[in-house]
Amino acid sequence: MSTDSISLGKKALKRFKKDWLGMFGFVVVIIALLAAIFAYPLMPDNTPSANDMSIELSAKKPGFSVEMIKVEQQVNNRKSWLARFFTGAQKEYREIPITGWRVEGDRLLYKPYVGEEAVSEQEIELPLSEISIDKTIDENSVNEYIYKKSFALGTDKYGRDLLSRLLLGTRISISVGFISVVISLLIGISLGAIAGYYRGWIDNAIMWLINVVWSIPTLLLVIAITLVLGKGFWQVFIAVGLTMWVEVARVVRGQVLSVREKEYIEASKALGYKSGRIIRKHILPNVMGPVIVISAANFASAILIESGLSFLGIGAQPPMPSWGGMIKDHYSYIILNKAYLAIFPGLAIMLLVLAFMLIGNALRDALDVKASD
Repeated sequence: MSTDSISLGKKALKRFKKDWLGMFGFVVVIIALLAAIFAYPLMPDNTPSANDMSIELSAKKPGFSVEMIKVEQQVNNRKSWLARFFTGAQKEYREIPITGWRVEGDRLLYKPYVGEEAVSEQEIELPLSEISIDKTIDENSVNEYIYKKSFALGTDKYGRDLLSRLLLGTRISISVGFISVVISLLIGISLGAIAGYYRGWIDNAIMWLINVVWSIPTLLLVIAITLVLGKGFWQVFIAVGLTMWVEVARVVRGQVLSVREKEYIEASKALGYKSGRIIRKHILPNVMGPVIVISAANFASAILIESGLSFLGIGAQPPMPSWGGMIKDHYSYIILNKAYLAIFPGLAIMLLVLAFMLIGNALRDALDVKASD
């Protein structure tokens, strides 16, 4: 790498750091990325897909807390620590929400939680011997299995912890955005570089394909591809990626058409370098600035498209948490004084999309060679 390219890179980084909106977006993206990677260790409910349901606790407000009895159960958790880190693990106990309890002999009598405005007078018996699998429980040690559980952001309509599902939803959005952008870059850069470098009938054929794909509404094309591939998490990656390469290809083609006429490209040809080497080593490194900016915008678009697909029911499938799916499940609660169930995932989508757009704008300004320091 030449000294000039290093100097230009340092100047661009310096300009990017001076853009406080871009740095704000960068910090938000880093936080989202860390939340996606460390989702299960951070989640209050670290079961697979944060799917621990308790219908009695349906749609509780943020800050809600309730007393719980922890009853141990046999669970086959033969997962490695790495598997538990990325996919969670089944709970080794079940939780029973209660409003009161007392011990009578070898039995625990408790009143089940039935709601905030109603109190159950019925007492249910639970033998102390059933609370623990390998320990003997008496009235003095039963306190270890009764505790208060809080829900920082409340619960959804199925009684699942909303904070846990929001954190895990970050992983879905980041994953879809990243893999979709990678797919679009692989296709767009390849076709754009080939079209711009070889021109002629190859350029005409690729431009015809680009114009055809460009003329189809993006969301309709994504839905069509998704219906062909089937519903699911991995299908969304491919569907979104296959619709986002067009803009990349157009920009790369235009940049390559300009760069291929430069003197150093003519010198490379005179030295006998093959076309593949010229494109890979000499042309693409000099056209990546606009591509980086487009990638940031495409990342934001991929998050919006995935959320839209999940809202329509053809994206990530339940019980896998998706921000769009969470809005779909709870948009009717907006008129029931529980709008936060739809607002929280909506704010998460808005904040992450805004962050990538701010990064894209900051990168555009930072990579502008005409910009002053």
